[in-house]
Amino acid sequence: MFKIGEIIAKKYQLKERLGHTATGHQTWLAIDQLSQESITLKLLAFSPQMQWEELKLFEREAEVLQSLCHKRIPTYRDYFDIDKDLGNGIAWFGLVQDYIPGKSLQELLERGKIFNEEETYNIALEILEILVYLHELNPLVIHRDIKPSNLILGEDNHIYLIDFGAVQAQGAMTGVTFTVVGSSGYAPLEQFWGRAVPASDIYALGATLIHLLTGISPVDLPHKDSQIQFSDKVDIANYFVSWLEKVTNISIEKRFQTAQEALIFLQNKQDLNPIIDVDNSQNKLSQPKYSRFILTKRKDRLLLYLPSQVANKLGKKSLVMTLCAVGVITFTLFPFSLLVLLFIYQYCKDMRVVFLEESFKIQRTIFGLTYQSINRSNNEIIGVFLYGNSNNHQVKIRTKKRSYIIGENLKEEECAWLAKEIQDWIYYHGN
Repeated sequence: MFKIGEIIAKKYQLKERLGHTATGHQTWLAIDQLSQESITLKLLAFSPQMQWEELKLFEREAEVLQSLCHKRIPTYRDYFDIDKDLGNGIAWFGLVQDYIPGKSLQELLERGKIFNEEETYNIALEILEILVYLHELNPLVIHRDIKPSNLILGEDNHIYLIDFGAVQAQGAMTGVTFTVVGSSGYAPLEQFWGRAVPASDIYALGATLIHLLTGISPVDLPHKDSQIQFSDKVDIANYFVSWLEKVTNISIEKRFQTAQEALIFLQNKQDLNPIIDVDNSQNKLSQPKYSRFILTKRKDRLLLYLPSQVANKLGKKSLVMTLCAVGVITFTLFPFSLLVLLFIYQYCKDMRVVFLEESFKIQRTIFGLTYQSINRSNNEIIGVFLYGNSNNHQVKIRTKKRSYIIGENLKEEECAWLAKEIQDWIYYHGN
């Protein structure tokens, strides 16, 4: 709805649309009419399709940015909302920061640039200095989404960290875990459990540096025991190889625990023992034994089947008997038929999900009768979202128009496993 030249909140004139991550999420280069300075304006539409958690994340980003003061983090300027009457019936929220002229590291990679050892080393030092600042705040701040697209190489040849949309501030937890398709190669496994720690940002930094050195996304590099294998694809000093192996270790305990510690070791150029043949089986996300999901992986598809709770306990041969029993109960106890129907919906429905290379299908049935069938293109997928608290977690596939629940009333570990399987399939095979 917004156009170039339009003035937002009576003082920000839109100059160029920088991008959008989803329907209702926009980023603009604009001019502050009061100071005549360039600013970055992020806009979020509070539409009926949006989840409340997205607004909470947006508000949290504004709140955290307002408390930050670092020369390599764009300065917070303003946060405002636009009335529905001015937003064509939709309330909009705006976040204003300083504009950093330059190119993201992702843009440079896409243009074919491969960073040499010296360039990558200097980038690592600058990002670690930013992380030292964030992690030593009280409460500490964890970025949770460090990757090439969120790092700007400014015109002054310094690195800037942007997009705090997934930020986690200790003491400001909302009980929501957020992951985005495309970040799979950079986020460590513990983030899928909602347990991000400072060492999680350090892992993401290491994966990013490996991408810069090899020109290959971490998910496309070989893995052994969930450890990125990259040493045969780079020509860098041994100390740098072993440092990168340590920061990208799948086990949190084997990484540097603080950004300060990682910075000191990198500055000293101390050769560490390479990490090889580590048994990380305890750290892999595997399907819990109690899970009812039946997952099948084929070359061209991912199949998920969630049998009904009745079928799971009684077996397929008992379904007909169960259906007959339900029918008898319904007619015998007519006043309680609504309760019976609720029981059927709750405990007798099953679900089948098929992910193909270009599309996905969700089918829900009760006693073999289909009551919902959904077909969508993978191009519409924005991300995989995890929501939950206590023992009630769920996984949602978010598209440009709405969200689709794949698993609900799950425990944390099952939810994390399911989301990781779906996310990896989409990243490797989807568009």
